[in-house]
Amino acid sequence: MNVEEIREYCITKKGVTESFPFDETTLVFKVMNKMFALLSLDGELRINLKCDPEHAIDLRERFSCVLPGYHMSKQHWNTVMVDGSVASKMILGWIDDSYDLIVASLPKKLKEELANL
Repeated sequence: MNVEEIREYCITKKGVTESFPFDETTLVFKVMNKMFALLSLDGELRINLKCDPEHAIDLRERFSCVLPGYHMSKQHWNTVMVDGSVASKMILGWIDDSYDLIVASLPKKLKEELANL
């Protein structure tokens, strides 16, 4: 997987925007203005993804490329080093999980807005 494949996958999701709110090397993907993925554009390819706390720990124990979220809440975020050690399909599934967690946490009004996009 490369940066462009991850970017294309993220921006095709409903209600997603992309921006550089922190610096010029961290591409942030939001759904209804809530972050669900942060993609590093410098150095090693890595992506921060929101994760259920118990599942986050399980992934870190099972996969050496999954680390506690860099500059994020270590309980709710993982950093995934996209180094080829796990299948692209699995990473896309983790992106889906992150997106779904954020959507599930949205207030009813925003969920309805998203549904109508």
